[in-house]
Amino acid sequence: MKYDLNYIEKIAKIVKDNQLTEITLEDGDKAITVRKDGVYSPVVQPVVPQSAPSNPAVSQKEEKPAQTSNRNAITSPMVGAFYAAPAPGAKPFVKVGDVVSTGQVVCIVEAMKLMNEIESEVSGRITEICVEDGQSVEYGQVLMYVE
Repeated sequence: MKYDLNYIEKIAKIVKDNQLTEITLEDGDKAITVRKDGVYSPVVQPVVPQSAPSNPAVSQKEEKPAQTSNRNAITSPMVGAFYAAPAPGAKPFVKVGDVVSTGQVVCIVEAMKLMNEIESEVSGRITEICVEDGQSVEYGQVLMYVE
């Protein structure tokens, strides 16, 4: 995938001038994301297009199951990259079926080159991990569920 440098610079300027944190543009099978990584340094990364759902409203509801009284969500406190393990190739902090206690580190979210340990706020069993290792996550996005 190749983009004209002037085109990328114009997109980066739009992000900066409009105080955006991220913008993704798609054109057929091409896509580009420009994300502000820090105060003034835009980061450009190509995006691999995925097949779009036929009805986005239905898909969003399916991704976030209704929370029951005994199901607690562990959410991302920031925008960043989700890491299931302390280092590449290392054993993950937790997996589905593991029992965790309050204060136990369950994953890392990297933001602005800082590794932030995410701790469970409840004790229980991990019933679902909602994101892939290395995946970008948003503020408030559910990372996993504990029952």
